[in-house]
Amino acid sequence: MAWVARDVPAALGGRLSGARAERAARSPQFRDGAFRNRASTRTMAGAPDRNLVRELIFGKQKRRPTAAVPLVRPADPAVTGADERELGVVWYGHASALIEIEGHRVLVDPVWSDRCSPSALVGPRRLHEPPVGLHELPAVDAIVISHDHYDHLDMATVRALTAGQSAPFVVPLGVGAHLERWGVPEDRIVELDWAESRRVGGLTITATAAQHFSGRGLRRDGTLWSSWVVAGAHRRVFYTGDSGYFDGYAEIGAEHGPFDVTLMQIGAYDRAWPSIHMFPEEAVAAHLDLRGGLLLPVHWATFNLALHDWSEPVDRLWAEAKARDVRLAVPRPGERVVVDDPPAVDGWWQSIA
Repeated sequence: MAWVARDVPAALGGRLSGARAERAARSPQFRDGAFRNRASTRTMAGAPDRNLVRELIFGKQKRRPTAAVPLVRPADPAVTGADERELGVVWYGHASALIEIEGHRVLVDPVWSDRCSPSALVGPRRLHEPPVGLHELPAVDAIVISHDHYDHLDMATVRALTAGQSAPFVVPLGVGAHLERWGVPEDRIVELDWAESRRVGGLTITATAAQHFSGRGLRRDGTLWSSWVVAGAHRRVFYTGDSGYFDGYAEIGAEHGPFDVTLMQIGAYDRAWPSIHMFPEEAVAAHLDLRGGLLLPVHWATFNLALHDWSEPVDRLWAEAKARDVRLAVPRPGERVVVDDPPAVDGWWQSIA
């Protein structure tokens, strides 16, 4: 058991202290010793009419694909020298994506480990391999993290990117304590509260509101969670992170939109935790609130984190997008989407559902 748990203490991350803790305490989002959502939310799973543990073990849902998930090895993104107005997104699976915007690259929520867990031997395991190795990624200008849950912030991936890249990590308040413990130099850690921005190269990266929670151990909400706006001179991208549907999307759309593309969380929902993860129909509504152009779904296909069928999120999303006349792209993991000329949705996942 000691061998199984050998990585756990480090993977739990750091605790806020000193100047970092003082800054967190000054945040409008920090009250009574923890970060809070604007509205009251339930972050613990609760369903009085269901036995969630029994359903998890014995449920009849088809929670895994029936065959290998098709991967695409992305061509080397020739951003330098390309049309600086071109906007591309490479989705690597789950919430990990590369945004190519106006000659710059932003890596979002990279998780390359086999499991999203504090242990390399226990916890939800990947349903497909990463389309490329971390060492094969191009040089990036920023690495953006939405919050500190294991499927969005991975110790091994952070350490590899610290060694192999030179870009700053742009994170919500408090998440820098984890990065510091894992060896990220202080000058590469940029912590932002909601509505705060940082210029990185020719881009403005802004932390915006989300409705979720945080925590890597028993303690909850010691670090902030965020959605993100990545803006160049001409193009704009929005990424939800993890969030329930809330009126903040309309506010973000009014202040920062319209967006050329939105990366929207669609998976790991359940009526037992309705306020912290969006249902697919809510993702479409949020996209419209944000004044989004193309909708690109994330947070599905890679890790089995809820009780719904593996393909249900994207099936429901496709139906709702057609009903509300929303432009949609559903790439295979590793497939590069040119936002102004996206591939037609072909239902690739249905043959392996």
